[in-house]
Amino acid sequence: MAGRLFTRVPSAQLALLRAAWSRVVGGEIARRSEVISLDRRTLTVRVTDAGWQRVLHRMQRQILSRLSAIAGEMAPTRVGFTVGEITTVPESHSVGSAASPDPGPPPEVEAAARAIQDAALRERFLRSAALYLQRKHHA
Repeated sequence: MAGRLFTRVPSAQLALLRAAWSRVVGGEIARRSEVISLDRRTLTVRVTDAGWQRVLHRMQRQILSRLSAIAGEMAPTRVGFTVGEITTVPESHSVGSAASPDPGPPPEVEAAARAIQDAALRERFLRSAALYLQRKHHA
């Protein structure tokens, strides 16, 4: 279902993978890494240092398998890594912390979210979509 909804919209594919990231790698690694891009079938992830890059490199098969289970045909087949400062908005500063009221997601985003069975992943997807739409609106 996710594949049919997002395969033609690269930004939506990336939003889904970002939303799934902490579930795939766990909270500790998610705090030290961030999904930064998707180029064809290669997902690029920024990590805080070379040590975490080695950890993620060793986990690459597990990561790809878990992403495939969540994203199906949209899942990447390779993961590339870069080292640098993490710029992901912390959880506590995500949806709801903006000065303006949240108008809520568009109907098609809500419909896509309903197709996600896992409640935690669905919530992360909605938060990621809201952040994306908020940034797009203010850009």
